[in-house]
Amino acid sequence: MIGDDNVRYTTQLQAGLGLIEETKLLLSIYQPDMTLAQLHETALTSGLFPMVSARRLKNIIGECFSPRYVKTDAARHLKKIYPHLPTAVFNQFLLVFTALANQILMDFITEVYWNRYAGGHDTVSTNDAKEFVIHAVNEGKTIRPWSETTIKRVSSYLIGCCADYGLLSKGRGTARQIQPVQLQPPPLFFFAYWLHFSGLGDNRILNHDIWRLFGLTPDDVKENLAGIARKDWLIVQSAGQVTRISWRFGRLSEVADVIAQG
Repeated sequence: MIGDDNVRYTTQLQAGLGLIEETKLLLSIYQPDMTLAQLHETALTSGLFPMVSARRLKNIIGECFSPRYVKTDAARHLKKIYPHLPTAVFNQFLLVFTALANQILMDFITEVYWNRYAGGHDTVSTNDAKEFVIHAVNEGKTIRPWSETTIKRVSSYLIGCCADYGLLSKGRGTARQIQPVQLQPPPLFFFAYWLHFSGLGDNRILNHDIWRLFGLTPDDVKENLAGIARKDWLIVQSAGQVTRISWRFGRLSEVADVIAQG
């Protein structure tokens, strides 16, 4: 899945926001041939989730872990990668897959968060999120109109998820400090290849929405890719408005191996 402009907004974030530690624990026991039921059973008996009820764990796996990492076939690669990266860098992988699975988060970050930052603002508030959600509901981006209670809850989920992934400060205040993150080489490398293996052409890769999660323009992406080309991970050639990328690796598993090896 590489994003779809026609996807309707849902309340799926209510099942779990960043779930960073839970995701790492699930990755540690996940195997590519597992069904979700098998993963749930293995997680229950692993002793890794002593404070999580069976029902809650099933919800986390079915509503969060699966759409973000299993349906995208990302889990097999992230399992290999996560032990070798600092949390802040690995969180960038989780942010992208969470945003791809939750279009409302993708649009909130790209349309509100970065616009606030570009406009010189220091904070993003729950009111900013609420205005965004109300506007989306009025535009028919949800399957059915949301109640005031649902709008308020989803607004808080958006702020909370951004805080979990380090885009906003943590805390209980209605306004959170903006903490702009810089896309790091490992996720840049991984997602460039992930989009390539998803069948996108080179120029479409540069223009993909996932880079906007980090405030990057297509020219920024091209420049950053040229930077990692020095590691002999790929070659970037540009002529006018056309960019060609020569891809060194033939499988995403090879890319994950390189990242894991540092």
